[in-house]
Amino acid sequence: MGGTLKRISLTTWIFFGLAIGVGLGMEFPAAANSPVTLAVANVFLRLIKSIIAPLIFATLVVGIAGTGSVKTMGRIGLKAIIFFEVVTTIALFIGLGAVNLVRPGAGMTLERTTGEAALAKSPGLSEILEHTFPASIVDAMAKGDVLQIVVFSFLFGAACATIGSKSRPVVQVCESLAEVMFRYTKYVMYLAPVGVGAAMAYTVGKNGTTVLFRLGTLIITLYVALVLFVVLVLGVTAVIARVPLRSFWAAAREPSIIAFSTASSEAALPLALENMERFGVPKHIVGFVLPTGYSFNLTGSALYLSLAAVFVAQAAGIPMSFGQQLLMMLTLMLTSKGVAGVPRAAIVILAGTVTTFGLPAAGISVLLGADALMDMGRTAVNVLGNCLATAVVARWEGVDLRDVQSKQFQVESL
Repeated sequence: MGGTLKRISLTTWIFFGLAIGVGLGMEFPAAANSPVTLAVANVFLRLIKSIIAPLIFATLVVGIAGTGSVKTMGRIGLKAIIFFEVVTTIALFIGLGAVNLVRPGAGMTLERTTGEAALAKSPGLSEILEHTFPASIVDAMAKGDVLQIVVFSFLFGAACATIGSKSRPVVQVCESLAEVMFRYTKYVMYLAPVGVGAAMAYTVGKNGTTVLFRLGTLIITLYVALVLFVVLVLGVTAVIARVPLRSFWAAAREPSIIAFSTASSEAALPLALENMERFGVPKHIVGFVLPTGYSFNLTGSALYLSLAAVFVAQAAGIPMSFGQQLLMMLTLMLTSKGVAGVPRAAIVILAGTVTTFGLPAAGISVLLGADALMDMGRTAVNVLGNCLATAVVARWEGVDLRDVQSKQFQVESL
């Protein structure tokens, strides 16, 4: 019996917690809609928030400092980064368009705390600009102000990259901090089934089954948006770059399926590296672009984050102007860098963003109930997008991917 319990994955436990929470909320709404249930859900949220500041600081500093100076990054690095940022931005806009068109969060009633309501007041452009830059990084971390943490981390990482070897001890500390926070996040996620169950019990007890319908609508909206992104953006990009689609899919198919079934980009990385080399992409391009894409090219996650953040605003009945949504997208694009190895990374990043924009943190627990289903799709698109990035950069470098090696891979795989 003990061995069976150990074999049950965390995702399965989260589903158990979700089902129990929904059942309690439907059968015993008065008990579910109680301060005790809310307190249990809030404990989990507070632990999630405690991850944000040290994790973002450590991962961004290590990521930026690890690239070295701009001069040493070279031509391939510049092309890869440009491709990453353009495609990620398009993914954010597709997610934003989908959530505003379908409005899956409309009709729910998520409540904000007093502090969240205070943060939600719409600032002017001058206030936004001034507030973006921290007077104290300690104060920014204490308040969980993601924008200020990002700005400080970028400047700090750039300074480390500029002075070279002298900054190595500092970068090593950040590398260690990042590893510790990855493990810390893993421990916090062990509480996810309880936190999700309590949050869903409270939400269903308060709102009825409306929340379940809205979550279902959100999942469908996400997958339709991901399919559109793959076809209209990745597909068109491959055609423009003259990447042979059939043999590319033969190379990228299995890594993408592994990513979908395990909801883990890391699980797919070794096979993706091997297959893209066999596809015909030079080893030095694959070795640089694919791992870098795990920090800078999380297209599926970016699409989900923009969709989920606005979903929380809709569920709370908070109108957001187009300008506010753009600012939130910029925040999401910056804060999502470097956290591909973190369990439920998108939820952690989303928690920091909704806090910054005064949205109800209770929306995170609601989303986490359906996150496992959404994580599979966005992770598969992350891996597919990174595989395509290696092929596109190779084409920009003049590599002919329609050579004998590429054709041989196609024949063997099909």
